[in-house]
Amino acid sequence: METRLPSHDWPVLERGWVWLCGAGPGDPGLLTLHALNALRQADVVIYDALVQEAILDWAPQADHIYAGKRGGKPSAIQRDISLRLVDLARAGKRVLRLKGGDPFVFGRGGEEAQTLVQHGIPIRIIPGISAGIGGLAYAGIPVTHRDVNQSVTFVTGHDQSGNATSSLDWAAIAKGSQVIVIYMGMKHIGQISASLIAAGRSTSEPVAVVTSATTDQQNVLETTLGTVEADIAKAGVEPPSIICIGQAVRMRDVLNWQAQAAGIAPTNLDPLGRGRPAETA
Repeated sequence: METRLPSHDWPVLERGWVWLCGAGPGDPGLLTLHALNALRQADVVIYDALVQEAILDWAPQADHIYAGKRGGKPSAIQRDISLRLVDLARAGKRVLRLKGGDPFVFGRGGEEAQTLVQHGIPIRIIPGISAGIGGLAYAGIPVTHRDVNQSVTFVTGHDQSGNATSSLDWAAIAKGSQVIVIYMGMKHIGQISASLIAAGRSTSEPVAVVTSATTDQQNVLETTLGTVEADIAKAGVEPPSIICIGQAVRMRDVLNWQAQAAGIAPTNLDPLGRGRPAETA
């Protein structure tokens, strides 16, 4: 595949270097130009479970090594992944570590980068579009809207052991953030929703569960905080998912651009009930 990037002083992936790169939330079109430049140069691409196969097509010259980790399934050990990056770099390879979303947003990119630096391996970080922003945008949900929120909190739904994140102060999050975006939270959503309700969030608060965001398999389940656990079970939706809690979810009524592209009219042009044109906000 011949790819000509616009004229620019593009960085060169040198032998013995590792670039940690975000592949975005799924749609290959959401790759950055720096990511594409990296894919065209790499000798080896070590990629995660959420990286779409079509993205790897941009690196036909490279060896493709799967290093995916999925909850509840046999997965590569993080230590082994990090040390393999070290070994490949020391062998003189041009190594691209390709991670879903952004490598520094719940992606273990910080840990891998630290390992590389501690072993004397030079690195470059290439950010990517995080699923908590890009995935929700594909669902027609803005994570910020001046009529809804002046804060948004991004959290992970489990800790290093795979259990619900006990170190988070859910009461403080419930009181302090108008919109909450949860990565990898489906498994423990019952415990999480109960904690938020106990801290004062309404059982009727809108919730959206976006699975396989930005891909052809994207599905959006709209529900409420009080019924989200039961509705997920009833619908049979499966990870990977992004869960959004807050009034921003209501904006999907007017901003579901994929449905509109398919000829479906918006269900509500003023979902927040402001009674005025949006340009006067």
